[in-house]
Amino acid sequence: MNGLLFTPYPLGPLTLANRVVMAPMTRNRSIGNVPGPLVAEYYRQRAGAGLIITEGTSPSPHGLGYPRIPGIFSEAQVQGWAGVAEAVHREGGKIFVQLMHSGRIGHPANLPEGGRLLAPSAVAAAGEIWTDTLGMQPHPAPEAMTEADIAEATEEFVRAAVNATRAGLDGVELHAANGYLLEQFFHPASNQRNDAWGGDIPRRGRFLVEVARRCAAAIGGGRLGVRLSPHGVFNDMAPYAEVQEAYAWLARQLHEAGVGYLHLVDHAAMGAPPVPEPTKEAVRKAFPGTLILSGGYDRSRAEADLAAGKGDLVAFGRPFLSNPDLVRRLESGAALAPPDQATFYTPGPAGYTDYPSLGG
Repeated sequence: MNGLLFTPYPLGPLTLANRVVMAPMTRNRSIGNVPGPLVAEYYRQRAGAGLIITEGTSPSPHGLGYPRIPGIFSEAQVQGWAGVAEAVHREGGKIFVQLMHSGRIGHPANLPEGGRLLAPSAVAAAGEIWTDTLGMQPHPAPEAMTEADIAEATEEFVRAAVNATRAGLDGVELHAANGYLLEQFFHPASNQRNDAWGGDIPRRGRFLVEVARRCAAAIGGGRLGVRLSPHGVFNDMAPYAEVQEAYAWLARQLHEAGVGYLHLVDHAAMGAPPVPEPTKEAVRKAFPGTLILSGGYDRSRAEADLAAGKGDLVAFGRPFLSNPDLVRRLESGAALAPPDQATFYTPGPAGYTDYPSLGG
């Protein structure tokens, strides 16, 4: 018997066909940082999800830290996303674009001419990053953003949100997780400022809250979500003593800013520290809007957490890569095809649009 996972859900002005969300996943198939027909086909195949959240998409030339990731700041990019939106809508799906400014996670070899590696503070992230021209390279030290840089980055997020609506996308998710720019401001290790944008929790959170408030005002809060990863360690982030207090505060502020949903990520299934239940409960209590749960879910765990009221929607990541008809498979109990990790980030259709659905 079907449970909550396959029932409709009202999200802002939208009605989702089910509570299965396709999680945002970097795929590196946008040649020249423009999503083309191959990207449209990939998302079209997965339109059975109640909601698709796209791969991280930069609102700025300065945010293109990885090779072949899409942007949504040029007219060519907007038109590319219009093709994606049309393809998904043709299949009856709903799709939000995830706005991801990579901040200090990047390399000049991946940036366009004039692009700058920017961050709240001039603190290099540990580790290396892939470049198509130079191979693996260590993360360089970024430039600490000036007041003018912060103001411009805020405007870029707002313009990108408006561009998403122009392209016909159903909404926007702000990527404030996984060690990218919005989280870099909120995290005390990457934000070592002593001005109005750093220090205590409200000052570290000011940039994200202001971006969220401005985007909600521009496109409507019902079309806006924010992704968070408390206790995440990706991209040289690490837990700190006040995590629960910080995220409860942030959840309240984002609700007051008009944000329609929070997308809470727990990467324990991929080896990261688990998000403690009290932290999840604190976020749930502080944010009365929609909560998307994410991290290593299967059908039974998803149904259990929905029934317990721990969240309203459940995001699935890697299973969607190799199972374009994942909702159908989950509902029927069919076996899931395993993904080919070697093709996660390579150019072209292999490991991208060539996974078959049930029946061919």
